[in-house]
Amino acid sequence: MPTHSPRESGWIEIICGSMFSGKTEELIRRLRRAEIAKQSVEIFKPKIDTRFHADHIVSHNQSKMKSQTVDSSADILRRSENAEVIGIDEAQFFDDKLIDVCVELATLKKRVIVAGLDKDFLANPFGPIPALLAEAEYITKTLAICVICGNPANYTQRLSEDSERIIIGEKELYEARCRNCYEPPD
Repeated sequence: MPTHSPRESGWIEIICGSMFSGKTEELIRRLRRAEIAKQSVEIFKPKIDTRFHADHIVSHNQSKMKSQTVDSSADILRRSENAEVIGIDEAQFFDDKLIDVCVELATLKKRVIVAGLDKDFLANPFGPIPALLAEAEYITKTLAICVICGNPANYTQRLSEDSERIIIGEKELYEARCRNCYEPPD
């Protein structure tokens, strides 16, 4: 995994997986290492993510880093001009323009680290993540532990009957499940 600052070119790193798999924790780990290396870092999250803190990204184990909340992916481009490393959390909630924004930032010789769900609760590709996977130089697939059997979990099980694609929630609404224990909604 790259730990230095881009000089001759930038790149895109994707951290994806199910809920409770450590995506934000891994994003924070990489961003903290960049700060230790005295690289300028900017962190962004979508306005829709209101679960933990308004101006921080926060992992499930309560690790956190100061971030900027943005309305759209275009805001990221405007606000990251002076950064060498850009972190983007909960990328599945951004519009598809995030793909062009990440490519442009990498073209501008920046390291772009994106974390997000790759599948929704129906197990369908989620938001811009699948297209970003095609653009990325580095991909990390994180796995949770199935709450039913303990196997590696790659699915997000919604516990409510709600059918809307996006419902912001935590352990009260979602569980990590393996392929065998995941129950597709009707």
